[in-house]
Amino acid sequence: EKYGISQVTGLDDSELEKAAAGLVSYFNSDEEYISLTVIKDGEPFELFNYREIIHLKDVKGLIWLDYWVLLGTLVCVLTYVVVCLLWRKPSYRRRLAWGVVGGSGITLGLMLALGLGSLFGFNSLFWQFHVISFTANDFWLLDPTSDYLKMLFPDGYFYDVVLFCTLGVAGVAVILGGVSGAWLRFSKKGKALS
Repeated sequence: EKYGISQVTGLDDSELEKAAAGLVSYFNSDEEYISLTVIKDGEPFELFNYREIIHLKDVKGLIWLDYWVLLGTLVCVLTYVVVCLLWRKPSYRRRLAWGVVGGSGITLGLMLALGLGSLFGFNSLFWQFHVISFTANDFWLLDPTSDYLKMLFPDGYFYDVVLFCTLGVAGVAVILGGVSGAWLRFSKKGKALS
């Protein structure tokens, strides 16, 4: 509704929902290429052209790379946390808490840079992301007047997604850093009292 996608594409809301579900299903499947048929003006219509299909394949590769990096990072972090907590030495717990505070600070700095970069130069930032991420081809250069992928996901959508994710990650960093910092302060006072 915010971006007027139904008006721009000429697709009913039910067909837009079908397209969204099809994209989510594709990204989480083992299918190499997407094939998505919708109804427009009462006729079946293949939503994406060749350039869009190749770009979506490239995007899917990035999404799966993100999944694997996230999983690997999660395993490393959880292993470190379990070792620190099970080792039962207070110095290990304090080191873990300081690590969380430091990591939260770095994360906040990165999110601040990303947020400011997005606020003051999103188009340039978004362009550079594509240049760096999709070096094998230029299929990401889509026409917003004829390519449905660009009509479904206009630049304003990605701007909002980046700001939402930036604020979400910053919020989690503040919470984790705050809890760890409070624990460090509380445990230090507890030591001083005993």
